[in-house]
Amino acid sequence: MKAGALAVTFALLALLSGSAAALRLPGAPRCPVFPKSNPWNSRVDRLPVSPNSRTLINSIGADEGVWADFGSGLLGGVTRGIPFNVVGPGQPKLRVTFDHPWGSDHVRYPIPKGVLIEGGVDDHALVIDRGACRLYELYLLHRTLKGWRAYSGATWSLRSNRLRAPGKTSADAAGLPIFPGLARYDEVARGRIDHALRFTVRRTRGGYVYPARHPGRDFEDPSLPRMGMRVRLRADYPVGSFPPQARVVLVALQHYGMILADNGTDWVVTGSPDPRWSDEQLLTLNRVKGSDFQVVDTRSLRP
Repeated sequence: MKAGALAVTFALLALLSGSAAALRLPGAPRCPVFPKSNPWNSRVDRLPVSPNSRTLINSIGADEGVWADFGSGLLGGVTRGIPFNVVGPGQPKLRVTFDHPWGSDHVRYPIPKGVLIEGGVDDHALVIDRGACRLYELYLLHRTLKGWRAYSGATWSLRSNRLRAPGKTSADAAGLPIFPGLARYDEVARGRIDHALRFTVRRTRGGYVYPARHPGRDFEDPSLPRMGMRVRLRADYPVGSFPPQARVVLVALQHYGMILADNGTDWVVTGSPDPRWSDEQLLTLNRVKGSDFQVVDTRSLRP
């Protein structure tokens, strides 16, 4: 067994023998990733199943498998996953021009030199200011001759449950923060992900449900999901047959589920890249099909 897999196995055994403290953000140990009562951090394994669960699952694809959009290296020349940046309180904040000014927060953003930006078509940039415990996120960030430009941007206090205004987008279609829904290797190495994950589907109907604040693609078909919908992996799904890294992800999907946050490929779960991920282990997640999920009735999570 490789050292990375062995470490995860030991972490899993430690988890079974007792509860672990909530994992703080690497590089910013004094900052929570939102309060414990935040929807991202709320367990949903005991909540009821939505009455139209089967209809919604079928509209996405009951026979389609889950894909991990994160890993250790490149896929088609692009790094798999959404990286994040942690900066100190002295990081200069820069002006960003927005193509979608109404949906954006017009503040200065602490973009570091050599900022890590997601590869592919979305060019997300996530920055955590560890001094202020503040999260900044930008969509389609790029540098021009006149400075930084993005389609949209938003910022949150990591100590607050405050949502964006109704109808307002963010760097994600649903108007949600991206960072709290990423699968991170440091969590898996510990043996537990204690928050919901973020996922995408190709087609969504108009409107949105809590905690989302903005709709995605506006199809009229009532069988389609809306932004903010939450699904969980069935409690009786046999996760024990999966390798350690995939198993930790699947247990999180049983306990916390995943929140529909953007339009994209169906059943894609997002995470942050790390060279210690085992792409071979993550590939086994594709054995999990849409029919293995249930749509959760989350009305009790509303404040």
